[in-house]
Amino acid sequence: MADEEQLKTIATRIRCDIIRMITAAGSGHPGGSLSAADILAVLYFGGVLIHDPANPSWDRRDRFILSKGHAAPVLYATLAEAGYFPIEELATLRQFESRLQGHPDMRKLPGVEVSTGSLGQGLSIAAGLAYGLSTSDSDSQVYVLLGDGELQEGQVWEAAMFAAHRGLGTLTAIIDNNGLQIDGPNDAVVGLGDIAAKFTAFGWGVYEVDGHDVKALANALVVTKALSRASGTPQVIVAHTLKGRGVSFMENQCGWHGKAPNDEQCAAALAELSLARGEGL
Repeated sequence: MADEEQLKTIATRIRCDIIRMITAAGSGHPGGSLSAADILAVLYFGGVLIHDPANPSWDRRDRFILSKGHAAPVLYATLAEAGYFPIEELATLRQFESRLQGHPDMRKLPGVEVSTGSLGQGLSIAAGLAYGLSTSDSDSQVYVLLGDGELQEGQVWEAAMFAAHRGLGTLTAIIDNNGLQIDGPNDAVVGLGDIAAKFTAFGWGVYEVDGHDVKALANALVVTKALSRASGTPQVIVAHTLKGRGVSFMENQCGWHGKAPNDEQCAAALAELSLARGEGL
């Protein structure tokens, strides 16, 4: 299990790989991938997610679902860092016959639990998976990461009702709450109001946290798991993040939702990230 400083370094390596692979591909989604890097670093390397890269189909593993499938680069970089496949393969993102497609494909890549990309569906899948596991002797936890913009999809709230009604205490949702989506600020597209209050009204336990504070994230994930098991209530962590986190010219900019950097911008981004956490990243 990595400590706080190690988690920060891992998150930075993930960010560097995100920039490199999207630049090489000439397409992809850097903004929302960068905002979620700390979340995935804590999940996979902070002693939270029970998993085994040598045995991706292990029955006793926890499950992670990336509902916002367009942020596939952050998942690919994390899985490669964890040893599910060679890091060198990241350079094949979005290339013909690559296993690293624009959205995750569970049929091609080890460690991908569900093929995702159609926004609004991930929580339903996660709730169904948690419910199915609850009918067996499984003790696995199901984690699902949603973008805040996808909370505008009605299906999310149907799934939220179902999860609370069924008492799915093995389900933890995480909201990457960076405030922006492809068309602009969330509030200008369809305002989300008080996300925490909404989930509370739907019968969920709610925990809010700085989504870039790895220590606080780790604590939130431990606390919510304990609460969910004790209460039989699904939990949601509202992680307040910054779109494009770590690359100053991408931060809080809608334009970097789905645009690849050019070679010059890639070099500037990598230099900035390396300076932030030390050389050799």
